Amino acid sequence: MSKEKIVVGLDIGTTKVCAIVGRKNEFGKIDILGMGQALSTGVNHGMVTNIPKTEDAVSQAIAEAKARSGIDIKVVQVGIAGQHIKSTPNRSLLVRNNIDTEITQSDLNRLADDMYKVALAPGEQIIHVLPQDYTVDGEAGISDPVGMAGLRLEGNFHVITGHITAAKNIYKCVTRAGLHVENLILEPLASADAVLTAEELEAGVVLVDIGGGTTDVAIFHENVIRHTAIIPFGGNVINDDIQEGCMVMKNQAELLKIKFGSAIPEENKENEIVCVPGLRGKEPKEISVKNLSRIINARMEEIISSVVYEIKASGLEKKLIAGIVLTGGGSQLKHLPQLVEFHTGLDVRVGYPDEHLAKGMVDEVKSPAYATGIGLVMKGLNSVTSQTNPTIVPDKIEEAPIAEEVKVARPKGPGLVSKLAESFRNLMKDEELEDYKREKGN
Repeated sequence: MSKEKIVVGLDIGTTKVCAIVGRKNEFGKIDILGMGQALSTGVNHGMVTNIPKTEDAVSQAIAEAKARSGIDIKVVQVGIAGQHIKSTPNRSLLVRNNIDTEITQSDLNRLADDMYKVALAPGEQIIHVLPQDYTVDGEAGISDPVGMAGLRLEGNFHVITGHITAAKNIYKCVTRAGLHVENLILEPLASADAVLTAEELEAGVVLVDIGGGTTDVAIFHENVIRHTAIIPFGGNVINDDIQEGCMVMKNQAELLKIKFGSAIPEENKENEIVCVPGLRGKEPKEISVKNLSRIINARMEEIISSVVYEIKASGLEKKLIAGIVLTGGGSQLKHLPQLVEFHTGLDVRVGYPDEHLAKGMVDEVKSPAYATGIGLVMKGLNSVTSQTNPTIVPDKIEEAPIAEEVKVARPKGPGLVSKLAESFRNLMKDEELEDYKREKGN
């Protein structure tokens, strides 16, 4: 047990904070050792807006995961999302000195290093540098040029940036909960690992992760991520519309959406009525299921139109053979796949993370709502370092670097890691952490 690789994925979402503890078994499947979740009240549209509330939610989720797994959790893989996330294509060039020597991984690292020198808007930070393909002496479309001979080496990269303050707030919440952030990972990349197949990644696929505060879009083609976007609308906006349109309480709006909601009004009959309890002294309220569906449909069509815009912006709308995969809690809405298929003309399915899970896992974890958490565990298991003995806690926990996560031709080396660690450590000074520890009486 002490030598096994155990990873904890921490999904800090708009509706819930979820911690999942997992490891790989001898068949390469994920064994879920335990999980915990708490209501998220300090996050809005995927961004931390109240640090103390989010810290409490993280502590509650971790405490439950500890109790259920029996693991003393100190290291976590954390997801990041929010409308501040941007993705831009960039190109780097390297002229080598000797044509007789072969291209090495060090050359690819130098190309990736150049991406950290590009000019960014004030307050932005590079989160991921994802290689697309390479060109060697004019020969384009090479996925892995290591071992080739050539003088002129060029690389196309997908650079994902986010606000420094957003990353810093996430880091503060996790650190104040007594945890160490090993990797900070873009949530659509984690969700993709959990629900997409190798065939879909090769053929071309759109991942649409519908969460509570945001809808995350990631487009893959030929095993490479080509486009990412965060749409600032999710399931909570639908709840708000139902609350206002049907004049019900917020918790009633959520229940109405889950139990009676539909993305296509025509699938409901005019005379279908549902009653919800009224306030004290008030009569129960009768709500037309078809009208409820119309409210949901209007907002979902707005979200779908944003997804269609991102597909067209990627330039890959004619190359998406595998169509669209929906995941996240919002993907479980009745008749949603049919609505998305109607508006996009692409094949649509709902993505469940159960393909990578070992048998015997509770049905709760197999839900699309936990795709991001499962994906974070998978990212951590595939990384070089991990929490191999979670019961032994180091005396000092350093600030965490932003992790580098890529799909293919992944540059590796101390150059990139040190750059990421140095940039992210500057987000939180040692003095601030010590002041907080003194406040807590540590």
